[in-house]
Amino acid sequence: MRFNSRNPSRRRGALVEATATHSLYPDAMPTFTTHPYAVQLDSVSKVYGSGRNEVRALDGVTAGFPRGTFTAVMGPSGSGKSTFLNCAAGLDRPTSGRVVLGDTELSGRSETELTELRRDRIGFVFQAYNLLGALSVADNVTLPVRLAEKPVDPEQLASVLAAVGLAEHHDRRPSQLSGGQQQRVAIARALINRPDLVCADEPTGALDSGTGRQVLALLRKIVDDLGQTVLMVTHDPVAAAQADTVVFLADGRLAGEMPRPSAEQIAERMTHLGEPWAAA
Repeated sequence: MRFNSRNPSRRRGALVEATATHSLYPDAMPTFTTHPYAVQLDSVSKVYGSGRNEVRALDGVTAGFPRGTFTAVMGPSGSGKSTFLNCAAGLDRPTSGRVVLGDTELSGRSETELTELRRDRIGFVFQAYNLLGALSVADNVTLPVRLAEKPVDPEQLASVLAAVGLAEHHDRRPSQLSGGQQQRVAIARALINRPDLVCADEPTGALDSGTGRQVLALLRKIVDDLGQTVLMVTHDPVAAAQADTVVFLADGRLAGEMPRPSAEQIAERMTHLGEPWAAA
């Protein structure tokens, strides 16, 4: 695949069959109600400040992430990784362009509507576990359901806890768990509403290498076994190597992708970001 990161329109053509292989770039933007992408960004730019203080964090990014895939986003500090994830998750509003979650366009929606969409249709896993110490594992996991004033489905809760290996710890408090177990609680909480998209921001950043590998294996498992879609920002080539595809950003623009690369290949690619290249 070849593209010009400065001109997303150069990448348009026949519609890619996303169900067959992961393609980062939807070649056309069809009717979203029938489209198999979990989330799409179409010519998204994000600018902070103005005049001399203007910072262009994203610059005309077009990307689509098919359902049931695991994508890692990498780039040097200041490349736009966090802004990319925040725009995809509806946490930041693009300055221009549009973001579509499943069949729902996010632009033009009120803050209340965006909050409800994030609560109901996007799962979040952060470096900090963001658990409430006074609540049990089960109560932390079901918090999004209860905030939506919906009944908790005991079977769904049991299924999610089993999927992350915490079935026997449902009544414990976060302080009674290891760091890896607390991150598993956060992943379970992200899954409880069967979201369109799970956004993971440096999910292993606070963990030792062994525990981090376990959490990455769990993210891989929820894609392979549960059909979830995971979009993960990371600085770690070992973490990124768990993904189906690694997407690179540089200076707010797409700078290539690698399908199923090794950690060594990712590290090598990171050393050459910004150089002339052509994506296969």
